[in-house]
Amino acid sequence: MTQTRRRGAALEEAILRAAADELTENGFAGLTMDRVASRAGTNKNAIYRRWPDRLALGIAAYRHLATAIQPPDTGTLRGDALELLRRANRHWSSPLGAVLRDLLAAAGSAQKLVAQLPEQSTDAMTAMWLTVLGRAVARGEAAPESLHPRVATVAIVLLRNEFVTRGVPSAPDEVLTEIVDEVYLPLVRHRIRSR
Repeated sequence: MTQTRRRGAALEEAILRAAADELTENGFAGLTMDRVASRAGTNKNAIYRRWPDRLALGIAAYRHLATAIQPPDTGTLRGDALELLRRANRHWSSPLGAVLRDLLAAAGSAQKLVAQLPEQSTDAMTAMWLTVLGRAVARGEAAPESLHPRVATVAIVLLRNEFVTRGVPSAPDEVLTEIVDEVYLPLVRHRIRSR
């Protein structure tokens, strides 16, 4: 019995699944087009038609691995912001976070990596922070004027900066608390006073 040749979405899914498995088992350093092709039961040309290089495939596979999470709802903006930062901190130091760090190193800069990530990844993160901030507005903890993407995401941007500039896989909880209490909440409160 011969196997039907996969095409389109079925082939792409098989390649992404194979690349994700390779990333999980061997990290970005062990990700090769040959191994992914073999694991997916296809040839390298089929991969290169979809992804121009190993980094692009690695980013796509990472996205395939990363699952969408629901924003927390602790009842306070402070609690929600801390929980989102703690989740990001745990992710960054997890095996999947190690893959992301490897991709960041391979891209050469955060800006280059972000440029290669599809907009929906950034949009999903921004949407989660806007949801948390929107709930705070509804509770009266923040002014509607604070519902701006840059305001909403400043805490996670500061945490990313910690990872990148310090080169560490996680930040102490005191840093997360400081980001929320000394920067994020005062920023939101300032926007209330400036109405």
